[in-house]
Amino acid sequence: MRAAIFDTFGAQLEVRDLPDPAVPDDGAVVRVEACGVCRSDWHAWKGADPDVVPPHVPGHEFAGVIEATGPDCRWFRVGDRVTAPFVLACGQCADCLGGEATICAHQQVLGFTGWGAFAERVAVPRGDFNLVALPEGLDPVAAAGMGCRVTTAYRAIADRAALRPGEWLAVHGCGGVGLAAVMIGAAMGAQVLAIDIAPDKLAAASAAGATLTLDATAPADVGEAVREMTDGGAHVSLDALGITETFHNSVRGLRRLGRHVQIGMPLGRHAEPTVPLLELVYSRQIAIMGTRGMAASRFPGLLAMIEAGRLHPGTLVTRRIPLHDAGDALAEMDAYAGTGVTVIDRF
Repeated sequence: MRAAIFDTFGAQLEVRDLPDPAVPDDGAVVRVEACGVCRSDWHAWKGADPDVVPPHVPGHEFAGVIEATGPDCRWFRVGDRVTAPFVLACGQCADCLGGEATICAHQQVLGFTGWGAFAERVAVPRGDFNLVALPEGLDPVAAAGMGCRVTTAYRAIADRAALRPGEWLAVHGCGGVGLAAVMIGAAMGAQVLAIDIAPDKLAAASAAGATLTLDATAPADVGEAVREMTDGGAHVSLDALGITETFHNSVRGLRRLGRHVQIGMPLGRHAEPTVPLLELVYSRQIAIMGTRGMAASRFPGLLAMIEAGRLHPGTLVTRRIPLHDAGDALAEMDAYAGTGVTVIDRF
């Protein structure tokens, strides 16, 4: 199969012919029709994830068609159109059986602990637990663009924060996952304030359903500005970047009993920000939560919103590229530039 691979961290990806993945006894091999290019792939390529060992094939936001199944994969068949969460859980531990597969202690992580979907084929273990059937009307590019960004945003908003209609949702950072959060929040009936420093990303947030936008370079105190614009503070606020400044802006923009959800992956010096316990956590009684991915069992609720026409993940896809351009797409993320989601659709 053809795949995009790097031999050392930060080196240019090269498209090579590599062996096809073996078919797991309890899983499937999927022919990849489309794969998103995500900032998490950039983290892997840069060496920020300790699970990644070169030579490595990145990619975790895939959609495709099953080409082969193992003897212990009973619920899926060759020809089924599928995707899978990037956290591939064991399906047998207490966390998995309790509905919390994203914290499975025995998880594999597609494109991180093993080779990913910047390739013509990818293997998915424990298929009956991890594979997700795609609706007929959802094309593979839209499904790949949905990827971890839309699913992570959905879990953050619907499950972790339990956003309610009419509440204010503040989204700090309007890249792919931030735009997904804006779209989902609006579809759930919330009022959405989108915050970023780039005019094109704020324009994209407005198009995705934001009620209001805020240029974070304008006010001296972003948290205070958010509280003023939301009549006392956001009920739910997301840091979609993983930067110390956006984390502080997010928690300071909350109203009393507000809920902060950390979506962006904090690295380096951003991994240990100060937390104003007395002023915010104690006095305002805010909650600080994390989120990472979404279990396969939670896809039906999200897919139902898409089938009902309430969400349109395909509109987040702003660029389609061939496999040999995947390395350039990762390198462009050095500058945090670009709007929307890039998807590989030619292999």
